[in-house]
Amino acid sequence: MMNRILRAIGGESPGRVRLLAVVAIAALLVFTAISCRTVSRAVVVLPNVPGANYVGSKECEQCHEEIYRDFATADHARLIAAGPNALPVGCESCHGPSSLHSESGGEVMPPYTFTSGRPQAGLDARLSVPPARATEAVCYECHADIRGRFNLPSHHPVPEGKMSCTECHPPHKGSAHRAGGTKLLSLNDGCLQCHPAQRGPHVFEHEAMREGCTTCHDAHGSINAKMLKVRDSNLCLQCHFQRVSGGQLLIGGSDHTLRVQQGTCWTAGCHEAVHGSRVSSSLRF
Repeated sequence: MMNRILRAIGGESPGRVRLLAVVAIAALLVFTAISCRTVSRAVVVLPNVPGANYVGSKECEQCHEEIYRDFATADHARLIAAGPNALPVGCESCHGPSSLHSESGGEVMPPYTFTSGRPQAGLDARLSVPPARATEAVCYECHADIRGRFNLPSHHPVPEGKMSCTECHPPHKGSAHRAGGTKLLSLNDGCLQCHPAQRGPHVFEHEAMREGCTTCHDAHGSINAKMLKVRDSNLCLQCHFQRVSGGQLLIGGSDHTLRVQQGTCWTAGCHEAVHGSRVSSSLRF
């Protein structure tokens, strides 16, 4: 490549030639890095299940036509198996290799199934009646970090069986985050279905709501109460500028030196309506 560049710019001085060559190679490396980051698929190494093979999502269309059609828009549809004979295994990334399921006309259930049916022989984890929390167990196969968050003191009640991962993360259609993708106006809709009191409308809204509930809350779990990302007033101070002047802590031009010692911004009796207020621009009830 260097020789081609040199020939292309023949009459230039050696120093300029070297500079242009370095710039060209740097541009090529940057282009390569960007290209690798913008592919619309993820290559995964899926587990082997004795006696079963991966057949690809296309095979599922024969019996699950509607799900297959919608699944083309799903985030998990971009998963493919690694290797020279790579198959799109979006369906099987959750349900496991389904050759026996396909060959039996659906009589034998896939290795990981959430409905009753005849399990594959010799696979103890694939019971005809799925055990409690089976759905989450499959999700944790790839999302082990989320399992850890659900073990933190404050979390959504998924481990307790009161919620399922699929309530917030639809697996078969569209974005894996409910109301995700480009639906900016409905960013909070998934949360507000269960927390309608925070929906409003509010005469005085908290601007943080425009950024989404996850600006303040960790959706899976946190060491802080109410799944807050940061404890105490430090959460508010991430957005609300403060400065020290003459020994005073000024926030919004007002002296908060003593106020911040009385508790959090919302428990000290100052800004209780943290999601929005109908009566006070200072977010009070």
